Amino acid sequence: MARYAKDVRKPEMIAFDTFLRSKHRRVGAIGYCYGGWAVFQLGPRSKAGSPPLMDCIATAHPTFFTKEEMSNMGVPVQILAPEIDPQFTAELKAYALAEIPKLGVPFDYQYFPGLEHGFAVRGNRKDQAEMKGMQRAMRASQGWLREWLLAA
Repeated sequence: MARYAKDVRKPEMIAFDTFLRSKHRRVGAIGYCYGGWAVFQLGPRSKAGSPPLMDCIATAHPTFFTKEEMSNMGVPVQILAPEIDPQFTAELKAYALAEIPKLGVPFDYQYFPGLEHGFAVRGNRKDQAEMKGMQRAMRASQGWLREWLLAA
């Protein structure tokens, strides 16, 4: 985990996203699991009129992110949340639902009852409920990115 620690990876992400922003008019990010904390690093309110690193972010079953990281979003945010998730706890879910709407950014929160952490990328394709959850998550994230990246 030390190799992938936030203080190690954040500067690399910022540099790469700055590069992407220099090449593309619109840029979005989606992070699954550990990538969930990462996308929240890319969507904070911009400083001194500079453009944000991303135009929108999305995450499914995020891991290792904090209330503070949720509290400064300046771009549209989508969260795909499974019911059973030791990482994205009930407390963090409640915080996201209460606080992100106060930020004045578009917010989409989708709940996946009966599904567990990892469902959007590691679901059991032989389990009908998990397969439907993976498909729904894929459609939701595609729609979110399409709305915020292609619309403007």
